[in-house]
Amino acid sequence: MMTIYAARRLFLLVVLGLLPSSAALAAQNSSARAGSQGAHLQFVVLLSRHGVRSFIGRPDPYAKYAAAPWPHWNVPPGYLTAHGFRLMKLFGAWDRIQLSDEGLFAPSGCAGAARVAILADSDQRTRLTGQALAQGMFPGCTIAVHALPQGAHDPLFDPLGAGAVRPDYALAAASIAGRIGGNPNNLTAAYRPQLEALDHVLAGCGRTRSANQKRLSILSIPAAIHPGSGAYPVDLRGPVSAASTIVEDMLLEYTQGMNAADTGWGCVNGATLRYLMQLDTAFWRYRYRTPAIARMYASNLLDHILLAMEQSVAGKAVAGAPGRPGDRLLILSGHDTNIATVSGSLGLDWIVDGRVNDTAPGGALIFELWRSSRGEHFVRVYYTAQTLEQMRQAQTLTPAHPPLRLPIFVPGCSGQDMSCPWQSFAAVVRRAINPAYVSAKP
Repeated sequence: MMTIYAARRLFLLVVLGLLPSSAALAAQNSSARAGSQGAHLQFVVLLSRHGVRSFIGRPDPYAKYAAAPWPHWNVPPGYLTAHGFRLMKLFGAWDRIQLSDEGLFAPSGCAGAARVAILADSDQRTRLTGQALAQGMFPGCTIAVHALPQGAHDPLFDPLGAGAVRPDYALAAASIAGRIGGNPNNLTAAYRPQLEALDHVLAGCGRTRSANQKRLSILSIPAAIHPGSGAYPVDLRGPVSAASTIVEDMLLEYTQGMNAADTGWGCVNGATLRYLMQLDTAFWRYRYRTPAIARMYASNLLDHILLAMEQSVAGKAVAGAPGRPGDRLLILSGHDTNIATVSGSLGLDWIVDGRVNDTAPGGALIFELWRSSRGEHFVRVYYTAQTLEQMRQAQTLTPAHPPLRLPIFVPGCSGQDMSCPWQSFAAVVRRAINPAYVSAKP
């Protein structure tokens, strides 16, 4: 229980502004907007993860670690659910409010739809996410979602799977080993409390009678790191790696709105999930956000994002740029891999809904291109996501109950107001792009 002294100290910290509060966050947002006064928003690139999907593949490889069977999904593996589509449609409706407030589009009508380009990866979940965003943003209007046929590997979103670039496998393994002391067991040791908590959930947390008498502890998985092969730069195995997939499925169960009994076998609520998600974000921190690896995945996508923004700055066609010179919004409907590797390449960080650098279903990196009254361009970067409870309950997003929208400091170019002069931003992105991993322009 908090003592009177501790309570008074907490109150003083809030009053003195030493702890963040909703008022402080609002002030930060107002400060950022104040820096944009006299300027107008010209162009936005929205790099979105798809919405809530079912378990990718089958849970069979992980069944041996669980005391009870995994819950059933009513769509094929890896597909966007009807609930996930609805959440993305709600997000699209909010985006229209946000972008119209910033003067990019009118609050209603179809006039702005002609100045929107949507590119999606070929998967059902990414194509339907693009459609849901379009329907929410411009209801009753026609916006095409451009994507390759189902099952094709798109070099824009998956250059390694498409064979457009070849990873440096030895470098990938070394780049992770050099972050964890050369021993993959160090990663297990660093997250042992979270792994033990997850193992307790997998064992039924004392509530579920075990239907699997031969259940294995997740801590029994040997840890290893090896150079990868094919489309996978590195092979990172162990308890944290397996935990990442398992916890991600629990996240999807929760955000899908499954009943309590089917959400982590009745053992997982919002607070527990946020704690266990530290295992998922830890795996992504090393496996995908390590800069040398991130640039293998993201250089091609970053190159195209920069070309699209250069096209808007120039006001004329730029070779290889996605979209058209007059576009105001480019939506890239991809995956958590795309957001994690782009942010890892640029050194971008955020804390969303209590989770460090998490890439929530439907979450997006936003690159805003502004033009000042003097004709100078500058860039602001944000990360946006619905809270876990907004997704679970499919809450309508309004100015009174908005999604989270976090300003991001871009190392090497952001100033005190979080904005980057255009030339500085472009230079930072170019430095993050490894030309060896940029495929030929379409």
